[in-house]
Amino acid sequence: MLVKRILSSAIIIGFVVFSLFHNLLFNLLTITLIGLGLYEFFVMVEKKGIKIYKYFGICIGLMIPVSVAFRFELTKGWEFLLIVITLISLIMLQFKRKDSTGALIGISVTMFGVLYVAWFFSFIIKIHNLNNGLNLVGALILMTKSADIGAYLIGTRLGKHPLIARISPKKSIEGALGGIIFSIFAGLAASSLLGITYLHAAVLGLSIGLVGQLGDLSESLLKRDCQIKDSSKIIPGIGGVLDLIDSLLFSAPVFYFYIHQFLN
Repeated sequence: MLVKRILSSAIIIGFVVFSLFHNLLFNLLTITLIGLGLYEFFVMVEKKGIKIYKYFGICIGLMIPVSVAFRFELTKGWEFLLIVITLISLIMLQFKRKDSTGALIGISVTMFGVLYVAWFFSFIIKIHNLNNGLNLVGALILMTKSADIGAYLIGTRLGKHPLIARISPKKSIEGALGGIIFSIFAGLAASSLLGITYLHAAVLGLSIGLVGQLGDLSESLLKRDCQIKDSSKIIPGIGGVLDLIDSLLFSAPVFYFYIHQFLN
């Protein structure tokens, strides 16, 4: 399993690095990951017997990264307009169903999937569209995945105190702290690429280390509720697309807002 994980990670890293230098390829890769992630999420939910609007949710979800990639803005707050339209459409779709049982859950979960997977991950395209976007995305991935690696290495060797055992029994407080430390060092290492001070780099590393692990725990919570180990088996040694991008779902928006608010 470890060998498969290393090989899969090496191939993915190589392809991601290559795509960073080609805007169209990067956008297509991100949109594809969002589409697959949405599909995995809705299939996972269906296993709980929840009646959701899977294909409608996927279509609406894909509109978000496509709009961001092509910089299409119907209004200044087009994302919120899309959310309102989506909610109204979901309610209208529920009117067509003969059974109203579980209407609230079905509508809520479909909306959650669109926001959680599509909207959150589309921030990585927004980051890529910024000045120095290539280095920004590279730094984001470096810090986020450094936190994952640090949490795994420190947790497996020194982990003694469970973090939240009912959600992820193997995660430890020591591992979480290790992930944060690794992320801070990654931020400091990337500071020259980003042209930012060590203070900003350390704060970014700390923030990404925290929210990245929160994203990982959040997906673990969802999988635990759905009683599955991996979101799918599409990536050998890793699992599904959601298992690959779970930490980035939270770190990408935080990174974007920090850059936009404090460094522009």
